[in-house]
Amino acid sequence: MNDYLSGAFFEVSLSGHGAEITGRFTAVSGLNMEVEYMIYNEGGLNYPRFFFQENKPQVLVLEQGVVTSADAVSQLMSMCASGMAIPLDGTVTLMDSFGTPQRAWNIVGAYLQKYIGPDLNSNQPALAVSRIELIYNGCY
Repeated sequence: MNDYLSGAFFEVSLSGHGAEITGRFTAVSGLNMEVEYMIYNEGGLNYPRFFFQENKPQVLVLEQGVVTSADAVSQLMSMCASGMAIPLDGTVTLMDSFGTPQRAWNIVGAYLQKYIGPDLNSNQPALAVSRIELIYNGCY
């Protein structure tokens, strides 16, 4: 049985106070979670103790997609430019070629870090997005 999904895409739905990013993307990376521990060794013990210290921030990258909410990225960028940091919460869902959900990741507290628009080409859809980067504390 082939475990690869031909024609698969990612459906992304992230929203916050007055802002949202909703769309379909062909590539998503950065669905990670990394935790830092403090290692503590006591005298006379042969094994160390691990104490949770903090989550390490990750970068969620959404590439080659179409944002379906009207001017969502430009609205979010103008909010960031005016000093408003809007946390976005939502899901990233892997869909097969038939539109059936295969796996989902929950994203909490993601902040827009970078937006790279598409190359201007008359053969591209008007709402196409090349790359959106969001910084967050890991997926759940």
